[in-house]
Amino acid sequence: MSTFQLYNEVTALSSKQTTLMYSSSFSSAINLLHKDLRQPIYDIYGFVRFADEIVDTFHDYDKKLLFDQFKKDTYLALEQGISLNPILHRFQMTYRAYKIDPSLLEAFLYSMEMDLSQHAHDESSYQKYIYGSAEVVGLMCLYIFCKGDLTQYEQLKPAAQSLGAAFQKVNFLRDIKADFEGLERVYFPNCDFNHFTEKDKLAIEADIQNDFENALEGIKALPLQCRFGVYVAYKYYYSLFKKIKKTQHHAILKTRIRIPDYGKVFILAKAKLRSQLNFL
Repeated sequence: MSTFQLYNEVTALSSKQTTLMYSSSFSSAINLLHKDLRQPIYDIYGFVRFADEIVDTFHDYDKKLLFDQFKKDTYLALEQGISLNPILHRFQMTYRAYKIDPSLLEAFLYSMEMDLSQHAHDESSYQKYIYGSAEVVGLMCLYIFCKGDLTQYEQLKPAAQSLGAAFQKVNFLRDIKADFEGLERVYFPNCDFNHFTEKDKLAIEADIQNDFENALEGIKALPLQCRFGVYVAYKYYYSLFKKIKKTQHHAILKTRIRIPDYGKVFILAKAKLRSQLNFL
């Protein structure tokens, strides 16, 4: 193994460990993908996670300065084909290998920048934020799943966007308390969380349900190498969504809903059985 190959391996461990540490559920789903697909998805997740951490977590630092540097270093890594930031090095490798559309990266970075200054959304800015922060992440993953088959990519693109949107909107509902009280953010348009009603919650849930239904049709058409892993991720989030739906509107403003580990084991077992019986 050459020195550069060793560096690639070291940086691969970095993006994989980032995924394992930040999301056990997502990591479990990635592990169900074909082994050739796992590292590229880790590379996408690591990049997305670091960008999100800058705008959501580093409160004692100049977030704009950090994000501007991160953005500059990202484009420099893509230009040079290398970075001493291990997360950016792995991202540029995957981005270049799968010829990911540059507009997806631009939209993602734009949405992350929105979090630095925009604390409420109208319908237009909400849709733009959802697209950039979530839908394009699903599309980046789809580039990997389709392995260069652009016809297949275009066919599955709407469903991938719906799945990314559903995941993000569920996160917003789950994290209302942290976003509103901790970050002073209100993502859902036309919502006043000081006077949040059951009607508000039901309207949001109807929108998310539609996204999940559209996503499932696309999952059924995914290549076999990734179908089961994506389906399990879908089931994790859909189970969380069902639990949120059963929670009163005032309660989700006070607590963070989650699926316990034993629940995740049950979801995985049930999903595996459905897959074996070809019931997806």
